[in-house]
Amino acid sequence: MPGNPMRSTAMKAKSRSYQHSVEMSAGLCAGLGAGCAAHRLWGQRLAHSRTTEKLQREYDAVVIGAGHNGLVAAAYLQQAGLRTAVLEKRHVLGGAAVTEEIVPGFKFSRASYLLSLLRPQIYAELELQRHGLRVLPRDPYSFTPLLEDRSPPRSLLMGHDMAQTQQQIAQFSQKDAQAYPKYEAFMGCLVSAINPLLDAPPADTAALGQGSLLQRLRALWPLLQTGLAVGRQLPHFYEVLTAPISKILDHWFESEPLKATLATDAVIGAMSSPHTPGSGYVLLHHVMGELEGQRGAWGYVAGGMGALSQSIARAAATRGAHIFTEKAVCRVLLGTDGQAQGIVLQDGTEVRSKVVLSNASPQITFLELTPKEQLPEDFVRRIQQLDTRSPVTKINVAVDQLPSFLAAPNTHDSRPLPHHCCSIHLNCENTHLLHQAYTEAAHGHPSSRPMIELCIPSALDPGLAPPGCHVVSLFTQYTPYELAGGQLWDEKTRNAYADTVFDCIEAYAPGFKASVIGRDILTPPDLERIFGLPGGNIFHGGMSLDQLYFTRPAPSYSTYQTPVPGLYLCGSGAHPGGGVMGAAGRNAAQVVLRDFRRLRWRQ
Repeated sequence: MPGNPMRSTAMKAKSRSYQHSVEMSAGLCAGLGAGCAAHRLWGQRLAHSRTTEKLQREYDAVVIGAGHNGLVAAAYLQQAGLRTAVLEKRHVLGGAAVTEEIVPGFKFSRASYLLSLLRPQIYAELELQRHGLRVLPRDPYSFTPLLEDRSPPRSLLMGHDMAQTQQQIAQFSQKDAQAYPKYEAFMGCLVSAINPLLDAPPADTAALGQGSLLQRLRALWPLLQTGLAVGRQLPHFYEVLTAPISKILDHWFESEPLKATLATDAVIGAMSSPHTPGSGYVLLHHVMGELEGQRGAWGYVAGGMGALSQSIARAAATRGAHIFTEKAVCRVLLGTDGQAQGIVLQDGTEVRSKVVLSNASPQITFLELTPKEQLPEDFVRRIQQLDTRSPVTKINVAVDQLPSFLAAPNTHDSRPLPHHCCSIHLNCENTHLLHQAYTEAAHGHPSSRPMIELCIPSALDPGLAPPGCHVVSLFTQYTPYELAGGQLWDEKTRNAYADTVFDCIEAYAPGFKASVIGRDILTPPDLERIFGLPGGNIFHGGMSLDQLYFTRPAPSYSTYQTPVPGLYLCGSGAHPGGGVMGAAGRNAAQVVLRDFRRLRWRQ
């Protein structure tokens, strides 16, 4: 739909040099040139550490990194009476959960962009609503327009109204429409069974060989709870965890658009195909969240994902935690006994502490910040061998009009329609397309027809963009970290891939390319460099079964403790894994407090 042509022309002319700058950087330092000052000013506004205190030279606990897990851990530690400091290397809090003004006037959730998985206990215990968190639920939540030789093309719109969703599915298959409620109930049962495992450390395997029978059973209690909850469904549960998601979905459904839409949750963020064994768990991981009591619901955070991080930071600071930006840690400080005793900043400043928690990835924590001679050789090898392959390129786009899809054209007033508030799945006509996109990336080539999840948060939160304009989030895959033939992700290759993505969108929503004001392209190497995501992996490492629970990040070190006494892992590289969940931070804090109590008891 046409916007204001004079305004559009003026905005595009004004931003042309800036757009070139953002594309050139693609995150190399998004905003080199005309937009840098505005970008940094917005970052500083969001970065308020909520403390006017000076960095002290000694704390009870120091947290490396102000990602959401690190902030959660700090809030719980400070609440329990431990003097806690959080040290963030960037100018903005939140890790991957940030809001940044990449294009002047447009506020992007630059990396993570939706909320669902944050544990309900954290909402309540940290009083996040009181500290400013406001979530905008989406219903309907999923829209899959099709490219097909009919006018208009069909689409699949799914929401929380089961009858309406069944009616949508029935366009493609009456049988699938009848099966869908049973599928949802089945997945709900598995999610309920897994829930107890998320909010506690994995069973301590060392404790299973010692102590009384009661103590051993207590160590296994979360697993026993899951087993009891699954009951007779255990064989089916096992199948979902180990089989390719394509096999699971083929058992339930026959229509390809439905299967492809559901399969996106099984491969999103993972360098895997719907035909990859074990892809079913990633699907479970993405449907185990809730919003306002609605299981599996995803929503936008008002003000962008940085507003979530700010609410957690306020909760921590209100309790007395000290939170600092632009404080890059270069080393974990160890005593002569090998125990963590604090950290050293890049400027040489030493900050002493009784414990250190790292919100950084296992690779950064153990291969860069911790002296390797203090770590077991086998442990170092395992960290080096972690699968961190990432298929993700995130593209943030500023547009001067709302995308209008052939399958659901805009109205004359260009107001957002229900489908504009959804996750919009493109190139999802069938699961073969997803597999084909994966196969190209597995051979070192960006997908020629990538899987695209398009979101328009400004459809629900108009303050993110100037009037009449919108911010568009494109979560795309598959793009390999290393390109075939030793080719680099430079300006040319970044823009070539982004152009491919835009060409795909144009086929579904003609006029999209003409509406673009600016774009920020974040390939796997960019995500690694800017946000510290190893290999660009949004989960700090693959979510395959060999890297979960007992073995995350390595066997015998899944309980947040590390080979270095006093050093704990509290980020997504620890149990239960990635996503804006907060569980790793909360669980790690509980382990630290338990160890503190034991130490005091001995004293």
